[in-house]
Amino acid sequence: MRFLPDAEQTAFGRNLDRMFAAADTPSAVRAWARGEHGPGRELWARAAGAGVFGLAVPEAHGGSGLLPMELGVAFVELGQHAVPGPLVETVAAAVLLGRLAGDGPAGAWLPRLCTGQVMASLAMPCGGPYALDADAADAVLVVSGDPADGLHLARGCGPVQASLDPARRLARPSDGELLATGPGVREAACCAADWAAFATAAQALGVGLALLDRTVGYARQRTQFGVPIGSFQAVKHRLADVLIGLEFARPLLHGAAVALAGRAPEASAEVAAAKVAACEAAYAAARTALQVHGAVGYTAEYDLSLWIGKARALRGAWGTPAECRAKVLHE
Repeated sequence: MRFLPDAEQTAFGRNLDRMFAAADTPSAVRAWARGEHGPGRELWARAAGAGVFGLAVPEAHGGSGLLPMELGVAFVELGQHAVPGPLVETVAAAVLLGRLAGDGPAGAWLPRLCTGQVMASLAMPCGGPYALDADAADAVLVVSGDPADGLHLARGCGPVQASLDPARRLARPSDGELLATGPGVREAACCAADWAAFATAAQALGVGLALLDRTVGYARQRTQFGVPIGSFQAVKHRLADVLIGLEFARPLLHGAAVALAGRAPEASAEVAAAKVAACEAAYAAARTALQVHGAVGYTAEYDLSLWIGKARALRGAWGTPAECRAKVLHE
């Protein structure tokens, strides 16, 4: 059993890192928060072209098959570069459709999700009543309160709601066209929720790593009493605590990927453990970043705020810390 990414998976992550580093992601994030989706769509197309969404689509529908380790590597990079959009929700929608029997909704949507032609959002009871970025999505899927009741394609969504992260725009979708019904929807929805929580954990880990990197860089260049503040023992200890938290979360994420790949019975608990560890570590990184940066860290004009807001929002997305801990303890 291998928990670490192999050379090919590592190279995949590096390629994504270089690709998004060459793009002006902060500008795209700010435009997305204003409801201007063009720059974000360009980033989305790059991710799709690199095969990110195909990692959650079965080969029969044009994807690479369900590859959680590769997906985790990709979402760490998406988090590090704060790429906006319903990334997790598109992956979860692909997993949900792929698990449903027959070629009806799967055949109609999965090939287009794989290639990035369609941006999807998803609302399920476990994720709350809102769909992320429904105003930008080409399709909003809704699993009704009792999953056995069916999967619907929303006919519309309510007004956009505020979020902890301005680039995460929420809206309440309505039921619409019935795509699938029966007990298979319940099983598929549970599987999709696990993949959504896993992708969120990976994204949060990337956000935390970006916050740590920016905070270390700032601590090296800002001086006080004639020396860099990074030389102060109190600052060193805070940064070391953040690093330990992030590095502790990383193997849990890899373990969850192995469990998902093998469809292990304990996969849900493994994913929950990874999510709570990664999201709490990212949240701690955000708090430390604010403390080390001082007042400048609170300003919306400073790029750091883009990652701080995302760390706060991801903490409660697809499973709060309390819900994840309960799942770990009860399974």
